[in-house]
Amino acid sequence: MAGRLLSIGECMVELMQAEGDLLRKGYAGDTFNTAYYARLFLPRDWSVDYLTAVGTDTVSDEMLAFIGKTGVGTSTIRRVEGRSPGLYMIHLTDGERSFSYWRSVSAAKTLADDASHLRTAIEASDIIVFSGITLAILAPSAVETLLSELRRAKAAGKHVVFDPNIRPRLWDDKAYMRETVSAGARASSLVMPSFDDEQAHFGDADIAATIARYRGLGVDNVVVKDGPKGVTLSFGDTPLQFVPSANVEKIVDTTSAGDSFNGAFLARYAVDGDATAAARFAAEAAATVIQHHGALVSRDKFEASL
Repeated sequence: MAGRLLSIGECMVELMQAEGDLLRKGYAGDTFNTAYYARLFLPRDWSVDYLTAVGTDTVSDEMLAFIGKTGVGTSTIRRVEGRSPGLYMIHLTDGERSFSYWRSVSAAKTLADDASHLRTAIEASDIIVFSGITLAILAPSAVETLLSELRRAKAAGKHVVFDPNIRPRLWDDKAYMRETVSAGARASSLVMPSFDDEQAHFGDADIAATIARYRGLGVDNVVVKDGPKGVTLSFGDTPLQFVPSANVEKIVDTTSAGDSFNGAFLARYAVDGDATAAARFAAEAAATVIQHHGALVSRDKFEASL
């Protein structure tokens, strides 16, 4: 059955290591990465759109052209005079990554400023995806605008999907961070946290505690990612299900491991509603991604999965 997935957040200019001392330019960001992989694995009768804001400069033009070439729709992307996309650089050490960011004039910080535009885009969608980074870059008033529309969508029976993706450097106040992440969960029907984030910032003793906390916030479905240890699913009243991670011979770059899992999971779950099968499929997709450089791995690397 055809449908529409809308992902909301920030796409940035990505600089990654190339040969020698050169850098290669790309475009990525957690919610865009998720949209990219959802588009890769969803049937063609599904549309995938990205909601953000960009500037009116050349870099923004190039970003929009790139997004369009991936098959992700750009009609819900607003253009803001005097702003430009943010930029980040990946630093890799033995396959693990760290980042440097430049995003002070990021247009994406204004993505929720037009409430009418936001409502129209959400109302036209079946699955809406956002993250803790989406919330972290917004002013408090804009956070409330976005969450109000997401609560409305959840009440209307739409699938509202939240990856807390906690990045403490983006938050000035840790108490506000925890409060806002919890508010994001309350607006959602599916939460997809990473256990190491939840343990570090909410003090969860184990995965069961993470699931219990989000279920206590009114979340019907929870998928807890635990890196190479696998994922644990809590869906409705069914017993917890554990799905191991897929085998990886050599980790090259863990950038976008969680984002690719999210996109692949949602693509498969949207089609057949089998969360366990979707998690197995997503684990295989993420395993492929971390064996290549960069956040967005090309379609040809997944031919066996398509």
